[in-house]
Amino acid sequence: MADLQTLAATLSGPDRPGITHALMSAVAGLGTEVLDLEQVVVRGQVTIALLLGSLPDDLDRLEDRLAGTAARLGYRLTIEEGLGDNPPRPRRVVVTILGRPLRATHLAAVGRVVSEHGGNIDRVRRLSRTPMTTLEFMVSNAEVAALRPALAATAAETGFDVSVSPAGLARQGRRLVVMDVDSTLIRDEVIELLARHAGREAEVAAVTERAMRGELDFAESLHARVATLSGLPVSVFDDVIEAVRLTPGARTLVATLQDLGFAVALVSGGFVEVVKPLAKSLGIKHVAANRLEVSDGVLTGKVKGEVVDRAMKATMLKKFAAAEGLPLSRTVAVGDGANDLDMLAAAGLGIAFNAKPAVRASADTALNFPYLDAVLYLLGFSREEVEDAAANRPPRP
Repeated sequence: MADLQTLAATLSGPDRPGITHALMSAVAGLGTEVLDLEQVVVRGQVTIALLLGSLPDDLDRLEDRLAGTAARLGYRLTIEEGLGDNPPRPRRVVVTILGRPLRATHLAAVGRVVSEHGGNIDRVRRLSRTPMTTLEFMVSNAEVAALRPALAATAAETGFDVSVSPAGLARQGRRLVVMDVDSTLIRDEVIELLARHAGREAEVAAVTERAMRGELDFAESLHARVATLSGLPVSVFDDVIEAVRLTPGARTLVATLQDLGFAVALVSGGFVEVVKPLAKSLGIKHVAANRLEVSDGVLTGKVKGEVVDRAMKATMLKKFAAAEGLPLSRTVAVGDGANDLDMLAAAGLGIAFNAKPAVRASADTALNFPYLDAVLYLLGFSREEVEDAAANRPPRP
């Protein structure tokens, strides 16, 4: 195949119906083989790249037909004779970049880093224009392990978000998506909503501050904060569930994942009394969260059973993956805090969502936009596909 004579033709001009028919009709009947055909349309301007093999002896006749068709269409045409098919594209990775706005400076930085690591950008497609611009790059001759940290550092310096994932079958098919709840699926911290009802917000805030200073680990801070809830009636859960606000895009993300047949799970350091009804309202079946002890219809100020801490979150991700028959390479974890670090590290793709700096630095990728459905772009789905799915989705009973 390497010594096979081939002809590459590129046409560009105003897009309109019938272009492919006109182009293929021009070369039909000459015995040529279509080895490749790619097309892209940007703001009404189309570019078509065509690679032909099994060329006729009278190559001028083929080129004249192409030139005549281009002239009739009012298209620009370049023709290049050569040998062989497209070269193989080994070690392929997918680089997804997001910006609001996405600037030429950002793209130049991506191109520089890819080039410095010996990679080549083979294809680019736009996944979304609003509420942020998302572009997906297919890159060959690159390694995820080397490219990911380099692009993450550049993105942090330049001001855009980036994800680097393996290409190929690892990116296709069914997955498990596991999400944190507080400040990820929802905009609130449930413990703070409960404390507000108890009139003990200041006490909870003081414990949280001690935990952030490293004076308490997660389990210690959880027990200290829960102790402030002692005496609250269980009816408070209904009030808190009413007050919970979903993160923008959360409902779209979950519904689209379910349309795709993906499994979805919630793993929270919060409380099952709030998380489980929330999961039920979204159709999510896998849930792990802390349980509050109740006696005579009031909270005792204690946690019942084993604490869902950093290690337990990773354990539950693995448990849910096993229940769904999925390897860890096909899992995605989304979270914002230090309590999510083990889960993000265990997943095939760990996404830090509006996270603390240490979490952003440790995760595979970081999203710094307040729209949870942007996770779909990192999985390779476009805004058009998400909107089409929503338009065709039957209403939930």
